[in-house]
Amino acid sequence: MPYINVSTSAKVNDKDKLLEEISILISSLTNKSSSFVMAKIDDNCQMYFDDKTPSCFLEIKSIGSLNPSAMAKPISDFVCEKMGIPIDRIYISFEDVPASLWAWNGRTFD
Repeated sequence: MPYINVSTSAKVNDKDKLLEEISILISSLTNKSSSFVMAKIDDNCQMYFDDKTPSCFLEIKSIGSLNPSAMAKPISDFVCEKMGIPIDRIYISFEDVPASLWAWNGRTFD
């Protein structure tokens, strides 16, 4: 935790690099160790957002440390710069998950 799930209709050539870089970004924005950030990408997927122009949907979950109003711009800028998707084609969903509902290493965080 935190967890970021990237779904995009764009084709990403270097998924490993993108996952590493977005993990570092999320780590810095949440002030959580990068060793706890999990990232997933589904690229080249079927998406429709008014038309077939490339778009992106990001889901970000964490136990606390989320500040959507401060995080939306740097995340959108990252996606625009690294994936070439205009920021008006990006949706981001933030979810603050209670510690009692998140488990790692066989136990919850509460």
